[in-house]
This record gives sequence, C-alpha cells and structure tokens, in this order.
Amino acid sequence: MKKSKENFFEKVYKVVALIPYGKVTTYGHIAEVCGIKSAARTVGWAINNPPSELNLPCHRVVNRFGALTGRMHFGDPFLMESLLREEGIEFDENNCVILKKHLWIPAENKGVRKHKNTGKN
Repeated sequence: MKKSKENFFEKVYKVVALIPYGKVTTYGHIAEVCGIKSAARTVGWAINNPPSELNLPCHRVVNRFGALTGRMHFGDPFLMESLLREEGIEFDENNCVILKKHLWIPAENKGVRKHKNTGKN
C-alpha cells in the first residue's frame, strides 16, 4: 500500500506547531514553505478551526504587516493579543507586531522542510 501524501492543511499544521514561543510568522510564509506561495488565505482557513488535539499556537500567525487579522476566531477579540503579549511580543503604534524583532521565517529554519507544489492538496 502506498503512503498517502499530506494534504495542504496537514502541512500547515506541522509548520504552525514549530513556531517558537515569543515569535510570530505570517500566513504567506507558511503558504510558501508548504509549497503554494499564493495560498496565504488557505492557510487562514486551515488555522481557523484546526483539530483541537493538535493544540497549535495559531495565535502566533499574523498578516504580512503584523496585524492580528485572525483575532476574531479566538472567541474573544483581545485574546490573541493578550497571548502574544504574555510571550513578550511587542506591538507598534498601529497595534501590529513588530516583525523586525519577532518574525520567524519557516523556510530559513532547520527542521522545516519546504514542500514542493505537486498540484495536489
């Protein structure tokens, strides 16, 4: 029996699980390392309601400007920011994460394998 290929959501979950404490990454960086650079929105769909048993740090995923665009999916619009601040993550005057200081880029880190786009999710 052939081993089944991971679907795109499974790839996303593996990357999100690796985001270090005190760091954030973007939907786009996750999409790129998962093999479909243009799939940032799909990354958002994946982490909107991941399997609870994975216990993923989805609060560490922000948009390309550091804005907390996913905050409404946490049940409390202030929870995402609160969790990030508890990790020491700092925000600028526009309430965006200071990416220069806190950005983690999956493709540049050991242990994160870049997936090739096979045309299949």
